[in-house]
Amino acid sequence: MDLVTFLVLTLSSLILLSLWKQRSGRGRLPPGPTPFPIIGNFLQIDVKNFNQSLTNFSKAYGPVFTLYLGSRPIVVLHGYEAVKEALIDHGEEFSGRGSIPMVEKINNGLGK
Repeated sequence: MDLVTFLVLTLSSLILLSLWKQRSGRGRLPPGPTPFPIIGNFLQIDVKNFNQSLTNFSKAYGPVFTLYLGSRPIVVLHGYEAVKEALIDHGEEFSGRGSIPMVEKINNGLGK
């Protein structure tokens, strides 16, 4: 097998694995725009006008939606009512902190 064929097969396998991994985890998450493999929704977000991008997504998917930053899903609460309901009405469920792997590696798991 030549090098080009090997690279194409490897890249195709990685993309298929990424798609399968994203699809298997989406069942429990709120709706959102379909992410691209590996890069997520980066190309669908306008970084210069980030607030407007989030507003457009909330109009299409509702006040609670999922974005993928890379292969990591991020649940976004957009608007006063969604944030109030999450933090006031369901405060216990939202009281935990998410993990940031780089910070945990630097602090050796200490300092939360």
